[in-house]
Parts: sequence; C-alpha cells; structure tokens
Amino acid sequence: MLPAVALLLIHSVPAMAETGDLKIHFEYAGDAPDPTAIDVNKDVQFCGKTKLMNERLLVNPKNKGVKNVVVYVYTGRGGSKLDAVPAANKTLTLANDQCRFEPHIVIAQTGDTLKVTNPDSVGHNANLGFFNNKQQNFTIPAGQEKTVALEENEPAPIPVDCNIHPWMKSYVVVLDHPFAAVSDENGDLTIKGLPVGEELVFRVYHEAGGIKEVEINGKSEEWSRSRFKVDVKPGVNDLGTVVIPKDALSAD
Repeated sequence: MLPAVALLLIHSVPAMAETGDLKIHFEYAGDAPDPTAIDVNKDVQFCGKTKLMNERLLVNPKNKGVKNVVVYVYTGRGGSKLDAVPAANKTLTLANDQCRFEPHIVIAQTGDTLKVTNPDSVGHNANLGFFNNKQQNFTIPAGQEKTVALEENEPAPIPVDCNIHPWMKSYVVVLDHPFAAVSDENGDLTIKGLPVGEELVFRVYHEAGGIKEVEINGKSEEWSRSRFKVDVKPGVNDLGTVVIPKDALSAD
C-alpha cells in the first residue's frame, strides 16, 4: 500500500487534457516534375559553387509526395475558436545558407523571435513583407545575423525575399497558436496536440497554387477557400492520402 503522502500527491496532480494529432500524406496526381536549375547571375563565384534548384514545387519521384504543403488551424472569419495558448517564446532560425534560405518555410507562434543568420561569405538581404508585424528589409553581412520580434499573427504565409539574389525565397507562417505543420520530402505532416471534441477548421497552403479540389483515399472532395474540417478525436486522426490535381500546382 502506498503511503498517505504518495496518495495525496497522486490525487493532487491534475489530469492531462486529452489531445489529438492530425496526420496527412500529400501526393501529386501526375508524374513528378523535375526541379529546374537556378540561373545564378549574382555573386557567381560563391553562389555558383552549389547546384541551386527552383524550390517552388518539389515532388518526390519515388512516392509523388509533395513537399512544403502548409496546414494550420484557421482562426480567421468563419474559422475555429481556440482557447488562448501561452506563448512558447522560441527563437527560430532562418539561415541564408549556400545562397538559399533554410528552412524554406518557418512555422512560428506570436511571441517567438526570428533569427535571420548569414553563414555565407557573401552579403544577403531579407525582405519580409509583413501585414501585421513591422515590415522588415535589411542587409546581413557575411557571418552576421539579425533578429525580428514576431508580435502579431499574420493572415497568410509571409514571403521572405533576398533583393540581392532574386532566386532566394522562403515563407514565414505566424499564428497565435502552435497548431500547424509543413509536409516533409515524403509529403507527410503531423499536427500534434490538437484540442479534441470539436470540429476544427484547417487551411492548406502551397506556394505553387491553390489546393481546392482533391481526392482523399479515392474519393473526390472540394476544399472551399482551401479549407477543410476535421472532427478531432483523441489520439491519431489519420486523414489518409490527399491527392492534389496536376493542374492545381505550377512550378513556374
């Protein structure tokens, strides 16, 4: 039998709230397009050392998985109402690495800090076209870094450009909650820790085009305004394979 003190501690610990995870696999309907090479016309001596490719549409030739699909709980007009989630206050790094941005997509929560670094031996620029946060456009000399406070959520993924090297592009997603993910090189993503017991509205985004008409596990479905709903249950909620029509995404 446990001592009385141990029993008291057990009963005093609050039960963990049940949550759910959402899993999705994104697949391209047509043959995987070959990524095109970048025409490196600036700082050629350094940037030309790396075989740079257009990252607008990346499809895995082995399984047709679509990379860089962003899915997040949509809380705008007609979206979900979420309880306030405390800020995590993380520092997230966006690197100007080998004349490309790494990672291609940054998922952030309000209260986070974006650290833009430049490990390259040439100077770079970061032009962040925010709507709600203060717009930023600054140069980063070789080996230096800049920080950006992400104080407000943004209505859509925000493009980040390098004005010096025009092929460089990435995106920053700033939300007032942590319920978002981006698909990996196999087309897989998982959003963890979702509140359960209610239908949540999700928005899907890909820079190469709108994802509205899809096929899920063999059945056609329309995602109006690139949104869909899921009645989240405790544990793993596997949406299955979402096939994106070939004409929905363009590499150009």
